[in-house]
Amino acid sequence: MTETTREATTVAAAMGSQLSYANKVIMAPMVRIGTLPMRLLALDYGADIVYCEELIDFKLLKCKRIENDILGTVDFTMDDGVVVFRTCAQEKDRVVFQMGTADPQRALRVAKLVEKDVAGIDINMGCPKEYSTKGGMGAALLTQPEKVRQILTTLVQGVSIPVTCKIRILPKMEDTLALVRIIENTGVAALAVHGRLKEERPRDPVHCEDIRTVTEHVKIPVIANGGSKDIINQYADIQRFCDMTGASSVMIAREAQWNPSIFCKEGKEPIGDVIKKYLKYVVDYDNHYPNTKYCVQQLMHDDLESSKGKALHASMSNKEICKVWEMGDYWREVTTKHREAKERRDAELYAVKRRRLEDGSYVCEIHIQFFKDEYRNDVTPKSVLLEYCRKMKINQPKYETEERKKDRRFKSILTIDGKKYSSSFWEKSKRLAEQCAAIVCLRTLGIPDGRKEDDVEQNHKTLGIPDGRKEDDVEQNHKTLGIPDGRKEDDVEQNHKTLGIPDGRKEDDVEQNHKTHTDTTKPLETNDRTENNENLVDNEQQESRHELEQETKS
Repeated sequence: MTETTREATTVAAAMGSQLSYANKVIMAPMVRIGTLPMRLLALDYGADIVYCEELIDFKLLKCKRIENDILGTVDFTMDDGVVVFRTCAQEKDRVVFQMGTADPQRALRVAKLVEKDVAGIDINMGCPKEYSTKGGMGAALLTQPEKVRQILTTLVQGVSIPVTCKIRILPKMEDTLALVRIIENTGVAALAVHGRLKEERPRDPVHCEDIRTVTEHVKIPVIANGGSKDIINQYADIQRFCDMTGASSVMIAREAQWNPSIFCKEGKEPIGDVIKKYLKYVVDYDNHYPNTKYCVQQLMHDDLESSKGKALHASMSNKEICKVWEMGDYWREVTTKHREAKERRDAELYAVKRRRLEDGSYVCEIHIQFFKDEYRNDVTPKSVLLEYCRKMKINQPKYETEERKKDRRFKSILTIDGKKYSSSFWEKSKRLAEQCAAIVCLRTLGIPDGRKEDDVEQNHKTLGIPDGRKEDDVEQNHKTLGIPDGRKEDDVEQNHKTLGIPDGRKEDDVEQNHKTHTDTTKPLETNDRTENNENLVDNEQQESRHELEQETKS
């Protein structure tokens, strides 16, 4: 241990029970990699501290903190249900929240939001990517020492957990040292230094001597970063990089991205075993599928052309990825447990309540929100409800929507067959509010609302109304009211035994295909209300897709 390292250890000890950054091996913040499953896996393999991926202050300020009792996590979630940051008790004392910011007060608001759920706060001052620098964040802060001082001072004085930052070296060492002195004087607990210039990339050699110079001029722990591949290829190389830089601790990015067992003192594990352990955390904590696929691709970076690599490329869900590594049973067991727990919770949380309105009538109400991602593109609760109306030969539903002026949120009351339904959740648009009301109506009536379900057979045990899901057993899915849903059938004649309305399939017998209600020789025997509802179903599906896409983009 060098003299500088001893001093850094002394400073860290003075911090008491707070997270110490001295003599640590750390997983670096990495975009799309530093999500909960990978962080937990790195800790299992021996990492002392893990950083989450950089998260932008603006985005976090739009989130709500939610304790997820199903997964045992704390989620910071947007209004549309997107989880921006997820953490759990297993990492609470060792996870550092890295933030992208260019404003002291925004940074403090975010830090206060996550303060009780993480061990430390880090400010990204080294990312050279345009998405970070164009907002005055990341490496853009390297040439703004006064703003650096304001951000770090505000955080150090405003939160109860350690504050750090991560920088890159500047072209002139005197400028680097001047910035480092400003940073140390703010009271930060440690400083991470990536030994490359803003313009340099991983293919460029890391400047170990520059990191050493920094360590010789500060008393706080210095965390050396940038040694993957060129220097660090196995666990023993971590100490070598530490010795080359004189740093107190080492932060690893790419080698951990490719194989987090780099933190294991006994040596790296076969990547197949690593992936299985990673997928276990994916399933346990319901990781977002695109992120899972990306992370597994990084773990397989040298083997993507193998049979498993190609199967991974073709996969479209966590379920399919798990099957590639023979973990389908585990996926099914855990997701079933999660679903059953959610159903028990929802039965209590989303119980139907009757609320008396000013006119003396009653409305059936559930506190529920509409999430577009839970539905297929061609199915919405409103379209399913219109299908139900057509089947039951009742008038189409009517929606009355009110706007809450203070925040321009909307809530809709749906009237159908003399009864009223509504969600107590205020949505951000009229269209979404109507979808919420339709969900409440369908659930109250015991009708599936069109959500994607793993157990399709169970989801279809209703009034025989198809909801547009893909089925392996097409014949079973069509045992409804004789309403074709657009699937390809070998027996076209059987599929057209409906109300005489063709559905756009190519037919060899064109004459037969044109026997519809426009044929003046055989007029269709039906009432006007049924015809109107059929048209409404088609129009509703088209309008819903278009408007929901526009709202999602906005």
